[in-house]
Amino acid sequence: MSEQIVLVERDGPVAIVTLNRPDALNALSRALRTELVKTFAALAEDDEIRVAVLTGAGRAFTAGVDLKEAGQTGFALGADGGELDLAKGLAAFPWPIIGAINGFAITGGFELALMCDVLLASENAKFADTHARVGIMPGWGLSQKLSRLIGISRAKELSFSGNFLDAETAERWGLVNRVYPADELVPAAVKLAHEMASCDPVLLRQYKQVIDDGFAIGFGEAQKLEVARSAEHAAGVTAEGVEAARQAVTARGRTLND
Repeated sequence: MSEQIVLVERDGPVAIVTLNRPDALNALSRALRTELVKTFAALAEDDEIRVAVLTGAGRAFTAGVDLKEAGQTGFALGADGGELDLAKGLAAFPWPIIGAINGFAITGGFELALMCDVLLASENAKFADTHARVGIMPGWGLSQKLSRLIGISRAKELSFSGNFLDAETAERWGLVNRVYPADELVPAAVKLAHEMASCDPVLLRQYKQVIDDGFAIGFGEAQKLEVARSAEHAAGVTAEGVEAARQAVTARGRTLND
C-alpha cells in the first residue's frame, strides 16, 4: 500500500492535518492538492470537528507547487478546478484553521499558509515568495492577502526580491502570532485549537464567516455587514442562554487565574 500523503489525527474536536511528502519537502503535487481538498471537505462534514491544525512532516511546511510535475503537465493556480481548487477548498472549511508552520513555506506553500486563519511558527520556519523568480503569477491569493497582513511595502519587498523571511522577523512583522521551539510548535497549536473549540460552535462558525466576508470588502460595508449579522444572530438568543454563557466565561476566567 502506498504511503498516505495527508495524515489526519483527531484529538477530540481538533483535527491535526499533516502534509506527508517529507522527501519532496511536501511539494504540492496534483495528488497532494486533491487529497488536501478532499480531507478538509470530509472534516467539514465531521460533526465532532471544530478546529483544524495544518502542518508538514519533516523540515518543510511545503516548498510549494511541485515544479518538476508542473514542468511536465503545465498548470495555472487560479485556474485549478474541481478537486484541485485548493484555495476554494480550504475557504469552504467553516471552522478555524491554525497553520503550524514547521519549516519552509515557499511560494505556493506561502500561499497555503495564508489560507489559514492563524499562523504559529517554529523557530525553523522560513517564508519566501519566489513567483517573480520562477515566472509564475500567484493564483491563490498571496498578492492580495500578504499586503493586507504586513503592509504593502514589506509585501512588495518580499515578492519583488524572492528573499527569505525568518520566523523571528515574521513574528515582528505580524505575519505569525508566535514562534516556538520546534518540538513545542504542534502542541502549542493543538492547545490553542482546543481553546477555540471550547467556544460556542454556532457563533464560532459565524464569527469566522463575518470576519472573512468583511475582510473582502470595504470597511464601511463591512461595518454594515456586522450590524446585519449581529441582528440576525440576536433574534435567536435568549436571556437564559446569555446567562449560562456568562457563568461559563466567569468560571473559565477563575480557572485561568488560579
